[in-house]
Amino acid sequence: MATQWCPYIERNSWPELLGTNGDYAASVIKGENSRLQVNVILVGTPVTPDLRCDRVRV
Repeated sequence: MATQWCPYIERNSWPELLGTNGDYAASVIKGENSRLQVNVILVGTPVTPDLRCDRVRV
């Protein structure tokens, strides 16, 4: 769980956004924590496997 390495992050999952539009989900997440970099990623897009405490991929 990311919170053990990133104690200042309040949440690391948003199950209530499951199935919603990616742009909408990103705006809700960004609204909750403006310090996060929120990216909407298309299915199948290659991404790096590194952990960054300030990044959320939707």
